[in-house]
Amino acid sequence: MSRIHEALKKAEQERAAIQGGAAQPGFGTPVADAAEFPATQEGMPAATQPAMPGFGSSFNTDTLLARCAQLQWKPDRATMLFLNGDDNARGTEEFRTLRSRLYSVREKMPLTKLLVTSALPREGKSFTASNLAQVMVRQHGRRALLIDADLRAPQLHNMLGTTSDPGLSDYLMGRNDEFSIMQRGPLENLFFIPSGTGVADPAELVGNGRLKLLLQRVEPLFDWIIIDSPPAVPVSDASVLAKACDGVLMVVRSNVTPADAARRARQEFPDQALVGLVLNGTRADEPYARYYYESYKA
Repeated sequence: MSRIHEALKKAEQERAAIQGGAAQPGFGTPVADAAEFPATQEGMPAATQPAMPGFGSSFNTDTLLARCAQLQWKPDRATMLFLNGDDNARGTEEFRTLRSRLYSVREKMPLTKLLVTSALPREGKSFTASNLAQVMVRQHGRRALLIDADLRAPQLHNMLGTTSDPGLSDYLMGRNDEFSIMQRGPLENLFFIPSGTGVADPAELVGNGRLKLLLQRVEPLFDWIIIDSPPAVPVSDASVLAKACDGVLMVVRSNVTPADAARRARQEFPDQALVGLVLNGTRADEPYARYYYESYKA
């Protein structure tokens, strides 16, 4: 019995040494128990359950800043409104209004992980998602993660002027860990996960359960996680992605999106999931200018 006792005691000492920092955690190091994950910012929840092997107790903002690649983005200044050096560019005020409305919705329901979609392609969902993420981090101390989950026709890396891989698909296939697919550019506190390596079966990939794991692991590090998805009517990806998110923001294009397509897209999501509608591409002389936001929670 004494040998068993000594073996158990030695194992406990080794475990305590690892959790106390004697070992350098990395990909493949067992994670700590859920209670050992600290909250990274005041008022932000700690991780609620153990995840797959990864970073252990070093899964925090220091690790995020140390491991996330800092790249020289070359954004499209015509569409990336908060990366063109003009804080008063047309459309910026509408995105500030959208930000305020989303914070109002957040007072009534948990809202950190927001899916942005549309009924059909080319209605402005990627434009909306990217500029919404940018305006979120213009508030002091706010940190946002923008994810390109449109694995069929990714656009965000082109709009931001950066690389497309490694990215989300590489994580979903188990090739990369969370931090190695993240990057950041010139705008402080804005982080980006591109679409990643092209795949032949995006629907199966986004539904394999690892996206939910990714969001659970990184959510404590961010105030907002904004996900650009494929359009909701042609493919099923958006409805699958929405199940891992807190809410859905739908974009429709003025005088372009057919009414029946917009209705079909809305039916893809539960009523409680749809937090609002953005009307994109209105004429400058219309009373609501270029963007209109309607909250379903008001």
